[in-house]
Amino acid sequence: MAEGIALCRPEVICAYPITPQTHIVEGLGEMVRTGELTNCEFINVESEFAALSVAIGASAAGARAYTATASQGLLFMAEAVYNASGLGLPIVMTLGNRAIGAPINIWNDHSDAMSMRDAGWMQLFAETNQEAVDLHIQAFRLAEELSMPVMVCVDGFILTHAVERIDIPDQADVDAFLPPYDPVQVLDPQHPISIGAMVGPDAFTEVRPDLRSDSDQPIFERSAGRRPRLPRRPPASARLQAAVQSALDHAASAGHSCARSSGSPLESEASATSASSVGTGWTTY
Repeated sequence: MAEGIALCRPEVICAYPITPQTHIVEGLGEMVRTGELTNCEFINVESEFAALSVAIGASAAGARAYTATASQGLLFMAEAVYNASGLGLPIVMTLGNRAIGAPINIWNDHSDAMSMRDAGWMQLFAETNQEAVDLHIQAFRLAEELSMPVMVCVDGFILTHAVERIDIPDQADVDAFLPPYDPVQVLDPQHPISIGAMVGPDAFTEVRPDLRSDSDQPIFERSAGRRPRLPRRPPASARLQAAVQSALDHAASAGHSCARSSGSPLESEASATSASSVGTGWTTY
């Protein structure tokens, strides 16, 4: 799996060990150390929460970001898991499926993946190690085309520690399938903005269901000799801006003067969103 992930040319890898995924990030770290994986920063962090938080920052800054975790590690990430999807960041994460305690159990179970089923991430489940390699390559393409994070779920020990013959694609084939990362939205020091700001319930309830519906879109058009074509949806931040504007328009048409009055919380949010997104491609929320 580490070899397949390296073929995707990640630029930032955030690592914190937890069985049964530790050897995957260890393998990637060794590739970075020896120079086999170039133009990549391998960052050892102090916790699983830090691992995904660093990945969020890296992705928001325009880097192709990757991390991995399992079981209680995913629970420790929970706040950041929701932040990544809410911000529409195309992070790829390997989840070595493992039971959630108590009692402590390091063996395979899908309770970790199911705990984050509604967090707004696309979840891909591998049946074999060949699928595990292939799905990671597809995951980066999906994440960047759809501007949403993707979780590749592999059964702990059953797959993570299994040995079987697989086909590793050539770097040229992966490069043809997965073009260089071109962020839909990126933080720019020349145009400083804030992200993740507070919104009211009207805008929030417009956006959260849409995050869950993203994974319901048709993904691959499979045909021999053709490059898969992916539907492109606006990032969550753009959908939020549209939701705020729709709420304002609805309130104005209904005759609610407070919606357009100076100092109204909703008006302030919409104004800040509009002002901060000019020329940046990123919407504040």
